[in-house]
Amino acid sequence: MPEVWLPMVKPTVISTFAGCGGSSLGYQMAGFKELLAVEWDDNAVQTFKLNFPDVPVYHGDIGKLTGEKCMELAGIKRGELDVLDGSPPCQGFSTAGKRKFDDPRNSLFKEYARLIQELQPKVFVMENVTGMIKGVMKQAYLQIIKTLRECGYKAKGQVLNAMYYNVPQSRERVIIIGVREDLGIEPSHPKPQTKPISVKSKINHLEKNGGPKLTDVSKKYWPMLKYGESASKYHPKGHLFGMVKLNPGKPSPTLLKSCGNPICHYSMPRFLSATELKIIASFPESFKIKGSIGNIRDRIGNSVPPNMMKAIAENIKTNILECSISK
Repeated sequence: MPEVWLPMVKPTVISTFAGCGGSSLGYQMAGFKELLAVEWDDNAVQTFKLNFPDVPVYHGDIGKLTGEKCMELAGIKRGELDVLDGSPPCQGFSTAGKRKFDDPRNSLFKEYARLIQELQPKVFVMENVTGMIKGVMKQAYLQIIKTLRECGYKAKGQVLNAMYYNVPQSRERVIIIGVREDLGIEPSHPKPQTKPISVKSKINHLEKNGGPKLTDVSKKYWPMLKYGESASKYHPKGHLFGMVKLNPGKPSPTLLKSCGNPICHYSMPRFLSATELKIIASFPESFKIKGSIGNIRDRIGNSVPPNMMKAIAENIKTNILECSISK
């Protein structure tokens, strides 16, 4: 009898610390089916539901979400989930902060690890800032890896930069990938896929006057800035670190959460528009974000760029999940 070809069932994912859905969009583009999103922020949940109306959402504190309830909401049993994804809040590890080892914001990864232990997914993905592997914080990173491995996984972390994955933004993040030990497969990360992409090639077609006006303070510094420079270079007290004039021939610097003087356009004295922010983060222009420009900066600044997560998800699908089936 001729061999009957059966289409592969979509791999499954649950996204914790889901935000507005940057990671979710990446998994969707890679052909995954999202069973559940976990998020506590009201604006992020509203935005997520606008763009992923068919994905169930647990709107609340992850610390109060048991593995049993998670499986009930997702319609799965222990060990059935393909990927558990999570980007625990990382301000305590950030190089922009004070980086205190015992910062309470650094403890949420333990809730994520608890769900790994209770759900036993085949693979987990955990994203965080590079500050967690620098200086004294490297001890925290080693403790995180140890905790994750004790859940029964081979775990490996690697620094990836979004600008090599079809994202016109230089955004370095530590991506920790774990594979359940019984699968007998080593964790792996995607290789770089593209050369750095200039912001001008992506946003130059947009309305030049479409973004928010500069503040009175920022108006003083914008004319002084060369491409890629921060206004902190000229401020007498080194303030306005986040106010950077884009270099049109290079990727954007990392988009941060909302601040009073964020990234500026390269040719017009204004801040970036909502559409420009979405494009630079590799969101489609049609992606809906609820609220003000400040909400938009928050949502995008906290998101994993979808195209970067797409590359990570495709690598997991091809080099881990499909390999485990063939064994």
